[in-house]
Formats: sequence, C-alpha cells, structure tokens
Amino acid sequence: MGEPRSQGTSPASEVRDPHARFARLAAIAERVARSRGLEIFDVQLRREPIGPVLRIVIDRPAPDPAAAGAPVAEESIGVKDCQRVSEDVSAILDVEDVIDGRYTLEVSSPGLDRPLRGPADYRRFAGRLAKIVLTEPVDGQQHFKGRLRGTEDDVVVIEDDRCARHRIPLSAISRARLEVEF
Repeated sequence: MGEPRSQGTSPASEVRDPHARFARLAAIAERVARSRGLEIFDVQLRREPIGPVLRIVIDRPAPDPAAAGAPVAEESIGVKDCQRVSEDVSAILDVEDVIDGRYTLEVSSPGLDRPLRGPADYRRFAGRLAKIVLTEPVDGQQHFKGRLRGTEDDVVVIEDDRCARHRIPLSAISRARLEVEF
C-alpha cells in the first residue's frame, strides 16, 4: 500500500521534488526502524562525488523511567541491527524507486560520543561524561566537560572534575556530546 498523495500529483513528480523525496525516505527509514524496535536518530541525503548517499542513524528508544524495578542497562546498537535495517530499507527503495539511479546507503549508530539533543538526552545519560559548548558564557566559561547530573526545568546540570556543579540553560547550548570513557 503506497503513501497517501495529494490530488493531482503522481509518484514520479513527488520523487523529483527534493523535499517530498526526503520526506518519503525519512518515512521509510522510520517505518523500518520501528518494525525492528528501534528509532531514527538522523536521516541525511547528500550528493557526494560518488553520487547520492543516504545516511540513516538508528538508536534504541530510551528506557522507560516509569518502569518498575531496578534500572536497566541500555543495549547498544550492533552491526546486526545496522545490517537488518540496511537490508530492509534497501529492499523498499528498490521497489519504490525513490532515488534515481545508483546510490550508497549507510546505516549506523550515533556512536559512543553521540551528540546530545534536548532535555531527554541529558536525563537519559545522567552520570555519563560529556562536553558542552555554549553560545554565551555561564560561570565565566563557554566550554564544559564533566558528569551530567540531569536537568532541572530548562537547565542542564553538569559537575566538573573539581566537583563544582554548573547550571547551564538549554537555550545557551550550541552543541553537546558524550565523551568516550574506558
């Protein structure tokens, strides 16, 4: 069963419209990820010297904090997860012909040094080491490295290596990512 179309458009005209093409690709990726119990972290379609490259970044949904019992360790995305999503997306793209000609499909995880996006990520990864870069100074600095301590309202709490806690407004964060720990 195909995607719903507005009256007066054909599948061929939708595929030529870059915004409609990207929306269809993202919807396909989302549908496949959901069928595998995963979620989409990012989808990119870029024209590169080798031709179109579709990059899909998959993740596991965050554990439900309301679930009863002890905290559950998060399971990371594995090679098999990426392979299964790649095979499923590739099969659908071959049938639906969303990308003209040859293309490269890359499926991966956000990685150990994953970007942090929004309050849910700061809560989800509380206790982990992170780097945060700000658009404006807080406590006289624009770069922070330390342990995430969660969020309070619209503020991220991070504890540096001197055990000083800093309260950083979410609106001041330019970029943030987890640090790899060994």
